Amino acid sequence: MSKRPISYTSRDFESIKSSLVDYAKRYYSESYKDFNEASFGSLMLDSAAYIGDILSFYLDYQTNESFIDSAIEKSNIERVGKQMGYKTNGSSSSTGVIAFFAVIPAANGIPNADFLPTLMKNSLVASKSGANYLLVENLDFADQNNEVVVAKVDDTTGQPTHFAVKAYGKVISGELRAETFTVGSFQRFRKLELETANISEIVKVVDSDGREYVEVPYLSQDTVYMQVSNQSETRDTTPYLLKARPAPRRFIVDYSAGETSLQFGFGTEENTTTNIIADPSEVVLNMHGRDFITDDSFDPSKMLETDKFGIAPSNTTLTITSRSNTIDNVNAAVGAIRLPISIDVTFKDDSSLNPSQRQSVISSIECYNEEPILGDVADPTIEEMRLRAYDSFATQNRAVTKQDYAAISYRMPPKFGAIKRINIAQDRDAFKRNLNLFVLSEDKDGNFIQANQTIKNNLKTWLINYKMLNDTIDILNGQIVNLQIDYEVESDFDVNKHDLLARCNEAVENKFSSKMNLGERFYVSDVYLTLNSVPGVIDTTAVSVLPKRSAGYSQYPFTIQEHISNDGRSISAPEDVAFEIKNFEADISGVIN
Repeated sequence: MSKRPISYTSRDFESIKSSLVDYAKRYYSESYKDFNEASFGSLMLDSAAYIGDILSFYLDYQTNESFIDSAIEKSNIERVGKQMGYKTNGSSSSTGVIAFFAVIPAANGIPNADFLPTLMKNSLVASKSGANYLLVENLDFADQNNEVVVAKVDDTTGQPTHFAVKAYGKVISGELRAETFTVGSFQRFRKLELETANISEIVKVVDSDGREYVEVPYLSQDTVYMQVSNQSETRDTTPYLLKARPAPRRFIVDYSAGETSLQFGFGTEENTTTNIIADPSEVVLNMHGRDFITDDSFDPSKMLETDKFGIAPSNTTLTITSRSNTIDNVNAAVGAIRLPISIDVTFKDDSSLNPSQRQSVISSIECYNEEPILGDVADPTIEEMRLRAYDSFATQNRAVTKQDYAAISYRMPPKFGAIKRINIAQDRDAFKRNLNLFVLSEDKDGNFIQANQTIKNNLKTWLINYKMLNDTIDILNGQIVNLQIDYEVESDFDVNKHDLLARCNEAVENKFSSKMNLGERFYVSDVYLTLNSVPGVIDTTAVSVLPKRSAGYSQYPFTIQEHISNDGRSISAPEDVAFEIKNFEADISGVIN
């Protein structure tokens, strides 16, 4: 008797057990007849069905986690997203502008130019919460645009003896830290794991021979662009020149699960030609002896004659300098930064200055942030990461559609600041093809706030490399509408109303805890559905959604009646507006009947 083929469609416990029982009755009817649920044979069948059920579960789970549209674990979405071109950033950075003050001795009724200091790049300041910030570029107190006021006067003559000079400098969150690695014999695609936590960027990698390794997006990229000091007469308007430079020693950075690693190529000093700059004449020499013409043009961006993905370090010591955050939340409110920690000060001619006066100027330096220091302090959620991976795959390093602009904006490196929400809309009033890009940041508490000018300037520079030639972009502030939700529900008879009210508030908070997008509708019907799903609620009788504009909330004028749908189920948002429930404890109130 031929046996019936095994059915592989049984995947759950009951169907697998039923198939096993049927199989045993059909083919082992003479040797096994006890199918009682309490028998030992039934135990064996249950065990086999249980194992089959578990294996089916893990098979389905692993299959789902292999595709970005069905994966639910953040690490798997990140892994599959990298295959689509999505790159995760390091620890989020916050940027802004800080005012620095220095008291300068007077000379002939004006500040003594010899005592006007220069505050050097990477000078360190701190906020009251413990976050550190680095000065992005040198700050010159001798700049003619600085504000100058009289600080001290002579009691007898009334003449000024000291002036207070105020200068502004850009800062970015974090502090510099260095790690050293002793590298042994040559290893292909060497990978180094860093121990420093909360790394935002790799600043510099140098070996013991003084040779520098540069960061590239991909190891196949063998050319980088460096800034070179401009010494010509155009220095005032263009302080730096952009120069292409070959990168034989290069690495990529991988930020994954809070850890940072560097990976190098597999080239060596021996298999890299001495003359690493490609010679255009070699293209012409390759044409010798041919009686036909091919499109064999010289690519000026391909500057190296090697396909080894860069020289890997060997038999040396690497010093890796990184910028890392000192705390998780690196945003700062106005006036929170007042503490210079480690400042590097230089003068035009130190040797000619009175030491005590020189030290007095350095000791007088103070700082104060007149605007908030902002960035995206929250990691992207699972759904945000999934959508950004989709968009990264579609953009292909150029911005054509509105989704492309959003994806590229979110990919801006964290060292330039981060934005929480973006919306792009065509400017209907513009004569040409103009786009309005609305942005929002978040404050130290994770609430929406308008992005500062530094972040918007950095975003503008970032988008220039990707935008279409005929696109013009205006980067504008998004608007915030804070909402208040009031509701009434009918409860069951045997329910504690105090506990039920707490459960209802918690359910609404969980539903709307994720930040809404600019231009996204607020669905009042979702409040009804959420409350009706709470155990103990018979029905939701009323829901009222109102804008909240009291002290500490957004003052943007918004009228619910003008934007609510005819059936009252949803509230539309203009393209530059994002709804937000700022304080769930104060902004959600309910009545239990």
